[in-house]
Amino acid sequence: MTQIDYYFATISPYTYLAGNRLEEVAAKHNATINYKPLDIMALFARTGGTAPKDRHISRIEYRAQDLLRQAKRLGVEFNLKPAHWPTNMAPSSYAVIAAAKDGSGDVGKLCQLILRACWAEEKDVSQDDVIRECLANSGFDPDLANSGLLVGAETYATNLEEAVDQGAFGAPFYITPDGQRFWGQDSLDDLDNHLAEMKG
Repeated sequence: MTQIDYYFATISPYTYLAGNRLEEVAAKHNATINYKPLDIMALFARTGGTAPKDRHISRIEYRAQDLLRQAKRLGVEFNLKPAHWPTNMAPSSYAVIAAAKDGSGDVGKLCQLILRACWAEEKDVSQDDVIRECLANSGFDPDLANSGLLVGAETYATNLEEAVDQGAFGAPFYITPDGQRFWGQDSLDDLDNHLAEMKG
């Protein structure tokens, strides 16, 4: 079975705009998804990127226009300047890591709920009550928010190192077993086509 390494950040707007399309592509090709949340700001620093706030004004303005265009095209609710962004990604990332290990609910839905909380619901995804609500609404025990923090922290750091080693530099980022890399939610069609080609 093909596995897709999925590097993402729980506060990434473009990851939010991906919605559940990765899960749909994976299901279509009988592929599994390795959910690997990471610190996107640290990834930028490690791979020659720049935090959004530090970019040239031309890039800042284009990003704002593009995000609004993409959200409109996809028909998703989107707040360009959410009340709680940026915020600490670690707690929600640890919850995703614990949930993926637990396996009792829907990890893809959990990621989408966390992202929606940030970009559409004006919630702070670093807060325990928000994380617990997202866990519960995706079929997990809310107490996963408090379990496995050490393992979560270790895996979170490992995900960053793996992302750098595999050539990822942004989010969302998808990597197939044959080393093909796909950056951004707008590359999901290319990922879909490549997985079809891999099946022959």
